[in-house]
Amino acid sequence: MNALLAVPFVVPLMGAALALLLRGRRRLQAGVAVATLAVVVVDTALLLVATADGTVLTSQAGAWEAPLGITIVADPLAALLLAVSSVVLLVVQLYAIGQDIGGLSRAMPQVFHPIYLVLTAGVCLSFLAGDLFNLFVGFEIMLTASYALITQAPTRARVRASMIYTVVSLTSSILFLTGIALVYGLTGTVNLADIAVKLGSAPAELRMVLALLFLVVFGIKAAIVPMHFWLPDSYPVAITRISAIFAALLTKVAVYAIIRSQTLLFGRDDISAVLLCVAIATMLVGIFGALVQDDINRLMSFALVSHIGFMIFGLGVNSVAALAGVVIYLVHHIVVQANLFLVNGLIRQYVGHSSLRSMRGLTTVSPVLALYFFLPAMSLAGLPPLSGFVAKVALFQAGVGTGGWLVYTALGAGVLTSLLTLMAIFRVWARGFWGTPMPDMVEARERLKRGAHLGGLKFMAVMTGVMVAFGVLIAVCAGPLSEVAFTAAHGLMNGSAYIEAVLGSDAR
Repeated sequence: MNALLAVPFVVPLMGAALALLLRGRRRLQAGVAVATLAVVVVDTALLLVATADGTVLTSQAGAWEAPLGITIVADPLAALLLAVSSVVLLVVQLYAIGQDIGGLSRAMPQVFHPIYLVLTAGVCLSFLAGDLFNLFVGFEIMLTASYALITQAPTRARVRASMIYTVVSLTSSILFLTGIALVYGLTGTVNLADIAVKLGSAPAELRMVLALLFLVVFGIKAAIVPMHFWLPDSYPVAITRISAIFAALLTKVAVYAIIRSQTLLFGRDDISAVLLCVAIATMLVGIFGALVQDDINRLMSFALVSHIGFMIFGLGVNSVAALAGVVIYLVHHIVVQANLFLVNGLIRQYVGHSSLRSMRGLTTVSPVLALYFFLPAMSLAGLPPLSGFVAKVALFQAGVGTGGWLVYTALGAGVLTSLLTLMAIFRVWARGFWGTPMPDMVEARERLKRGAHLGGLKFMAVMTGVMVAFGVLIAVCAGPLSEVAFTAAHGLMNGSAYIEAVLGSDAR
């Protein structure tokens, strides 16, 4: 097996086993976790360089040729998302270590580090899976780890949220297995490239049914409307480090699965109208939900749902330019969501909660914290020259270029959602950051400055700053990012390169 393709999921599993053996030696365990993720970052960067020109790397486990063996595939889309995700995973890991150093979290580090590395393995395997069954395995590894992580530092609210999260995820997994069984019954294979070849001769009505089934399966995991209800009830109650990585990655892995399945396996013309309707509903329901929230975490969770709609919109537009916009939006949204939840973790250190009803004057308490919130929030709203602006312009230009009343309706919903996102952010800013700070917030700041928590808090702030800088870097590198995104989009629109890389040039 190509070592570059195996490292992103094999090394984290080995690191998790080693970290578990070292559970009594916390510093060494944290060092193993950081070193493991650093190796993954370097490896995924090499993968991105190797695939940036459109090359599709493949590897067959155990030298079993496709479609019989286990196929691992990295194309520009998978490599780009792997690279961005691994950086975010590493920064959140370091943020978590800062929390532990300062004693600012009730999570158990000896449990957190091994499970976090297992989650990393699941995320990476999902991006690299070249067949439906290993995509299912990647999801299950990721979700099994997330079941354990969401109940770190258990409270009544977290246990309740974890039950909702687990039941919804298991329901989706059962539907996923049903879909795999139906596809296997129809084509006799679970290899994605082989399915793409064999499904071409299947009746159009049957392809549409399967396309809708997989849209529901991954749509539940991506929290698209009307299957979004579980997310605002589960993510906000998890501890900061967990909610940050869940918001950044878990829904995006599901969006990636939607893109991969709908572009490679099914004809998107069949369900483009459905995708556009879902995109409109997801954008509007999510942002109207955000506007009525008084808790920053819940507001950001509804905003997360809303902005998943932009990615579904790009997929529904069904053009190279639109898919390139989706790729840029995915990269932007992974970083921005992680950023906002990490900032909220810092806010909770000063305020003790995330309710806007009892918060005022954060700009005076910590100007740096205000800056950390302002930049990613403006990027989420799509203000120039930040990454959100680049992503939305790419999507909107693609929509205008395609035309059609449903596309224009979705464009209108996108513009309205952007304006309402800006309104929601200004509401947070006006209520939480402006004004004279509350006395207990000033006292908390002084207590933190004098206490033993200061070192850990500074480290958390530095890691949050690194994430903010990463978001700015995406905007600065918009040109090279667009080139990779268009290369990835061309590969998605014309799946022949993917199929030939897996099955050989005689596949079609």
